[in-house]
Amino acid sequence: MSRQSPSAWWTIVLCGVVIVLDGFDTQCIGFLVPVMSESLGIPLPAFGAVLSAALFGLMIAAMGSGPIADRYGRRWVVIVSVVIFAFFALMTARANTIRELILLRFLTGLGLGGAMPNAVALTAEYTPPRLQPTVVSAIFVGMPAGALISAQAASVLIPLWGWRSVFVLGGLLPLALALVLIRFLPESIVWRQSALTKSAVRRDEVPVKLLFTDGRGAGTLLLWIPFFMNLLILYFILGWLPALLRQSGMPVSAGYTAIAYFSTGGIIGTLTQGHVMTFLGTRTALLVDFVACIFGIASLALNASTMPIMLGATLLLGITVQGAQSGLNALAASFYPTTIRATGIGWALGIGRIGSIVGPSVGGVLLSLRWTPDQIFMAGVGPALVAALAIVGASALPQNANAFRTAN
Repeated sequence: MSRQSPSAWWTIVLCGVVIVLDGFDTQCIGFLVPVMSESLGIPLPAFGAVLSAALFGLMIAAMGSGPIADRYGRRWVVIVSVVIFAFFALMTARANTIRELILLRFLTGLGLGGAMPNAVALTAEYTPPRLQPTVVSAIFVGMPAGALISAQAASVLIPLWGWRSVFVLGGLLPLALALVLIRFLPESIVWRQSALTKSAVRRDEVPVKLLFTDGRGAGTLLLWIPFFMNLLILYFILGWLPALLRQSGMPVSAGYTAIAYFSTGGIIGTLTQGHVMTFLGTRTALLVDFVACIFGIASLALNASTMPIMLGATLLLGITVQGAQSGLNALAASFYPTTIRATGIGWALGIGRIGSIVGPSVGGVLLSLRWTPDQIFMAGVGPALVAALAIVGASALPQNANAFRTAN
């Protein structure tokens, strides 16, 4: 199959839809929390574990699905993963206790974690080499786009049929997609060629210690810090923003609108970050992102109950936080030499995923300590400030050890 053929572009479209539905399910739980809490009589702080459970399952599957795909092919890993998160989304619609929610969100996360990285890998394989940076970056827009779609769907469905209907939709859509994938999604080109020759693709394992050799040690650690902090902020906002707005006296609909603005900002940030980094330089662009993030968080903390300012702050946070994540992904790829690049990217993303699990848990802990919404929002300034300081600190490193070098 030619990589430039219509079938190749159809494959890219299908993988893009997988990521959109992944984003729908990953991020819909955040604005459902206040409604679920009131409906089920479960205290808000208890949902910290629910929000983190899916992200923990996602991290496990993202790390473990690669070897499975190498052996059995990416096509079926994507299809089975989509079916898994569709099935458990439907099961979540029937949950009534906190234990059921934690278990079902963890199992849903296993499907979500297996789907996205393999869909991205297939996209890269079927994209012409000259277009790979553009296309692979563009399909990551599917995450905030999925959140935007789920927020709009929730605003319509919840008043009619309640919160469970959002999970039903989040299960039925990927089930329908799975049928399309079975019919039209092709197998990985590299895996298929390997299967035809009945030979395994040899992969030399790269020790993690190589990320700390040749003067890269400090640069690696200072790169991990923004990865951790930024995903902590991202999933803290996605998980708790609607619930904290509700605690501030805002109507439930304000949560849907805020997530819609945050997701719209994420689309803008993801699509423009590369151009901004080229124009300003990597270090300057990311510093601007985190300084603007601090300003947005402070504005949100001080004006959570003022609708226009709150929406402006969430739009700004969507642009900066999700734009910074796009930039950090590209940065990790450029920092490490080819021989250790996959290991470098994988570990940076893994460290970031730990932050994504910590973020929702921190929100639950602060609520249990009876912090007010404005105090909890203001706590988000800390991670953004630490990320900015890590970037500034990296400027003292030699050029070859500085991940945030201004050359692009």
